[in-house]
Amino acid sequence: MNETFLTITEVIMMPIVAFIIGLFMVLMMRKLAARIQRRIGPGVFQPLYDIVKLYGKQTQISHGLIHDIGIIMAVGGYVAAVTLLPVPGMNGIADKGGIITLTYLLMVPSLGLALGVGQCANPNGSIGISRALTSMLAYDIPFIIVIFGVATHFSSTSLVSIIAAQQVGGFGTWGISEMPLLALAGLFALHASLGKHPFEIYVAPAEIATGPMVEMGGKFLGGLFVMQSFQLYAASVLYVSLFLGGGENWVTFLLKCFAVLIIPFAIAYLFPRYRTEDLVRLMWKWPVMLALLGIAFVMN
Repeated sequence: MNETFLTITEVIMMPIVAFIIGLFMVLMMRKLAARIQRRIGPGVFQPLYDIVKLYGKQTQISHGLIHDIGIIMAVGGYVAAVTLLPVPGMNGIADKGGIITLTYLLMVPSLGLALGVGQCANPNGSIGISRALTSMLAYDIPFIIVIFGVATHFSSTSLVSIIAAQQVGGFGTWGISEMPLLALAGLFALHASLGKHPFEIYVAPAEIATGPMVEMGGKFLGGLFVMQSFQLYAASVLYVSLFLGGGENWVTFLLKCFAVLIIPFAIAYLFPRYRTEDLVRLMWKWPVMLALLGIAFVMN
């Protein structure tokens, strides 16, 4: 009974913690972008203010039930995913569902967004979501190969077991030390999955007026802001769990998570957008090649 109560408490607390940390990750992203572009950037609580402001607005236009369900799926997919990501002191249901289940859950938000935007019947939104699904197909291929390589190396699909195996011998047993090629391929896939420059072709404000977000306003756009917070958290925690030994405590854990995101954020504002075909060509070339070479070394 106590174990069940503890699990339920962790399942409730983990999304709350993820949302709070995700807000600070959004803040870091905006601050870093401002510094690169020689601006001051937003205040500490600006990401939270934006969400509160959007949810406080009245939405005059409704696109139907499917549109609402799509936004719920977009946010709910990440909320469910974070309960499968072990953090210091909380495993949630990570020992009951491995990285295969997690991989499926991480695909739900894009599919939910496609469902919701499809209800809008806006051509810019349709173009944007078709690009988003193509991008998902592009980065999912190396991502799946990386997941397969990590599971093969540790002979387990449980993140709890994978983290425990990495923490046995310190840095020498981290995934990034034992599987550097898979770690590099995973970093490529991580960057592309975030949808930031140069992989934001599905948004393209000057071309298709922000694509999937073109018909989003008020609580719907607020929901996408919330989704972004969970997305940044889930992507960084997954990478830390697979290659950086998880977190021995919250200090080292958060340092690793924020450090992982700094790399794609720093690159994001230095390069122009890739076209859709260029993105697919890039993701199916270098990350896939690195991941396959990484698997070859792992299986030897």
